[in-house]
Amino acid sequence: MIETRSKPLVLDVPVPSEDLSYHVRVGDGLLDRLGSELARGREPGRVAVISDTHVLPLYGARAQASLEAAGFTVVTHAVPAGEASKNPEQLVKLVGALVDDRLGRRDMVVALGGGVVGDLAGLVAASFMRGIDFVQCPTSLLAQVDASVGGKVAVDLPQGKNLLGAFHFPRAVIIDTGVLRTLPDDELACGLAEMLKHGALFSVEHFEQLVAQAEAIRARDPAVLPRLVATSVALKAACVSRDPLEMAEAGKGRVLLNLGHTIGHAIEAVSKFGLRHGEAVALGLRATCRLSHAKGYCDQTLEPRMVSALQTLALPTDLDPWLEGERGRAVERALLNDKKRSNATVTYIALASLGEPRTVQLAPAEIMALLRG
Repeated sequence: MIETRSKPLVLDVPVPSEDLSYHVRVGDGLLDRLGSELARGREPGRVAVISDTHVLPLYGARAQASLEAAGFTVVTHAVPAGEASKNPEQLVKLVGALVDDRLGRRDMVVALGGGVVGDLAGLVAASFMRGIDFVQCPTSLLAQVDASVGGKVAVDLPQGKNLLGAFHFPRAVIIDTGVLRTLPDDELACGLAEMLKHGALFSVEHFEQLVAQAEAIRARDPAVLPRLVATSVALKAACVSRDPLEMAEAGKGRVLLNLGHTIGHAIEAVSKFGLRHGEAVALGLRATCRLSHAKGYCDQTLEPRMVSALQTLALPTDLDPWLEGERGRAVERALLNDKKRSNATVTYIALASLGEPRTVQLAPAEIMALLRG
């Protein structure tokens, strides 16, 4: 059994194009070490903890106490919980708040929350005084295995998700798996969708372990969860390290991490974010398997295998209602705003089998036709 409180798992995320490499620490109880982790190699200054109205009451006091014990001066800001807070107005408001808080170039932002908080706080840090340090302290499984690692920060525009953003790599990522004990099961499942994606892309073993350990994951077993989270983070980090700014040629860089997201983001937008991100990605993963078979890249067993895994992890699989009628037409229109588009086509990540991704350029109308069969 891993003693996660005393021996956190430490991962390195090298960023070879610039001196922006950082550590990811994974373990149970790390929130109480936040201050000592951030004080390594620097004089404690001012820290702005940016959180939301759900997370700050749960974990804000612990984070603040840890930071103050290490000598930091702490200010806190909470945005309304939910995707709607990831907007330009909140960005400008928070940057103004940091000015009022008298933060300087040597100070830092701590993002304490899920993916919305991480994306928003990261862009605040990237924008304030042309960029200050920030630290990701993700409190949802989705943020721990996905949004917190990779350096992408953004807010949404009316036309689509994450269209106003930047690359701003964190100084560190502190992942306390213990905070997942207060995470609702449906939010936990959303993180599992991204973990399953990492397995489908890079590791059949990880894919299979997630399915096999589903009950232990739901129980937040400290002997299981930190290792699985660390594995998923390591798989993503290896991909990010090869292509930190997403500039590699098609099929060889972090664009692969878009698996399940082309249709997933479109469905999420059409649902007006009534579907959670992980739920939409789950439908996108099923869509990938179906499209891959329709294009002749994989055999017919891949879609049932994916559906079985998604169901075991308590994720949705009912894709067809999003392909037909006005919903289907709206999803097709949403594909036109996909960030991976190039002229009339979208970069779509398909699968030849688990662990064998491939990249293809498809028009939105062709994607929808292939999915409809």
